[in-house]
Amino acid sequence: MKKSWREYINSVEEKIHIITPEWEMKMGKGKILIPKPLDIERLINSTKKGELLTTDTIREQLAKEKNVRLTASAPTKIYLKHIALASEEDIAEGKNNITPYWRVLLPNGLINDKFPGGFEKQQKLLESEGHKIELYGKRKKVSKVVSYQESLKKF
Repeated sequence: MKKSWREYINSVEEKIHIITPEWEMKMGKGKILIPKPLDIERLINSTKKGELLTTDTIREQLAKEKNVRLTASAPTKIYLKHIALASEEDIAEGKNNITPYWRVLLPNGLINDKFPGGFEKQQKLLESEGHKIELYGKRKKVSKVVSYQESLKKF
C-alpha cells in the first residue's frame, strides 16, 4: 500500500551537508540544510490569517534556526508541494486543523501554481483572507499578491 502524503512528510528527516569547494564560489563556505517537511510545516502553521510567507523567508528562517549558511531551494519547494498535498488529504478526511499552505508565496509575492488547484485555488483562498491579487508580468498570466511585503510574518 502506498504511503499517504501525511505519512511521507512525517517520515523525511533533515540532512546537513558541508558545502563542497566546487560549490563555495556560488553558495559560500559553510553548511547547507536539506530541511525536513515537518519543520517547513511548523513555520507555515505559525502564521495567522492575513500573514504570508515566501519560500525565501522559510529558507532563511530554517537556516537561522539550524545555524547553517543556507537552506536548499529545490527540496524546500518540493516539500512545500507535498505539504499542500497532505493538507488536501486532511481536508478530504474531514480534519479541522489544516496547514494553510496557500499562505506561502514564491519570491516577489507570486502565487505558486504547483499547489493543488493551481493558482486559481490559492488566489481564492488568499482573497478569502483579505489579500488583493493582481495579474503580473508582460503577458499578465501570473498572479501576485499586492503589497505582500506588508503581510510577511516576522520571525
